[in-house]
Amino acid sequence: MAIPRNPQATAATALQTHTVQTLLVDPLQHPRGLTYLSAASGLVRARQRLFVVADDELHMGVFDDVTAPQAQPLTDEPAVGSLIRLLEGDLPHDKGKRKKAKPDFESLVLLPPLPGCPAGALLALGSGSKPNRETAVLVGLDVQGMPNGRMAVVDLAAVYAPLRKRFNDLNIEGALVVSGELLLLQRGNKGNAPNACVRFDWNLLAPWLAGVQAQPPAAKSVQLMDLGSVDGVPFGFTDGAALHGGAWAFTAVAENTDDSYLDGACVASAIGTVGADGKLQQLHRLDGAPKVEGMAVLADGGDWVFTLVTDPDDPATAAQLLQVRLPA
Repeated sequence: MAIPRNPQATAATALQTHTVQTLLVDPLQHPRGLTYLSAASGLVRARQRLFVVADDELHMGVFDDVTAPQAQPLTDEPAVGSLIRLLEGDLPHDKGKRKKAKPDFESLVLLPPLPGCPAGALLALGSGSKPNRETAVLVGLDVQGMPNGRMAVVDLAAVYAPLRKRFNDLNIEGALVVSGELLLLQRGNKGNAPNACVRFDWNLLAPWLAGVQAQPPAAKSVQLMDLGSVDGVPFGFTDGAALHGGAWAFTAVAENTDDSYLDGACVASAIGTVGADGKLQQLHRLDGAPKVEGMAVLADGGDWVFTLVTDPDDPATAAQLLQVRLPA
């Protein structure tokens, strides 16, 4: 059953975003010698760093967190991130061939401690939109929130198979841990693919992710969610992040496409919140409709500070790090 939309869920005026920086990287580390990440699709904050996955790369970007309210840039020079390889090999340079071959890392989630990773881990997840997009990479963290050298490739086929039966156009674009559950966010589109929140019991899933249990648990629940639409184009989940008390926030875009594989024009973008009861609380459109696909959030006084990354759908265009504030 789809959740009825809250009639007060759309803000009267669009929220203004502030551009923090371009996601620049060391070209000597980039497999194609680029000076930037382009298709940023997942964002996690761990201590004083931001971790970014891009859906057309085999690497993860690591950036100093200059977005936190207390952070002070040490120099006027643009910040440059480093790259950490997630999978071996290289993707084709041709855009079309690259799209077919990529693992499509659309989600990045910060995990609590689990067997073999006492300080937690990062998990980058493929979208599941194609059979070659069912791979995840587990990256162990040390107590400083940096990768500790432990990395494991996880086959998500057993997790995605039941969901593929439920959704004709599976497309997992967000993941978060909240109140003892791992939430996977299924992104809807114009082709009758619904948005959904898929919940797993974290205590049951963690041993499987750590490789000490043969089969993953079944999902606890699958909840369809209606995020509304703009000019006939429905909003679809692109990422999520935990708030307080079991509530969570999400980013969404209204992309004019009826297929999880084909890109379309971004008609609108938004930030929304969901209560601990699973009901949609608010949906605030973003001015200028940046295609936001990753988010991290922290509290600052009476506000939530949302840090966002963009996917410009153009390999020649760098992704941007944006910020927006919303009263808590």
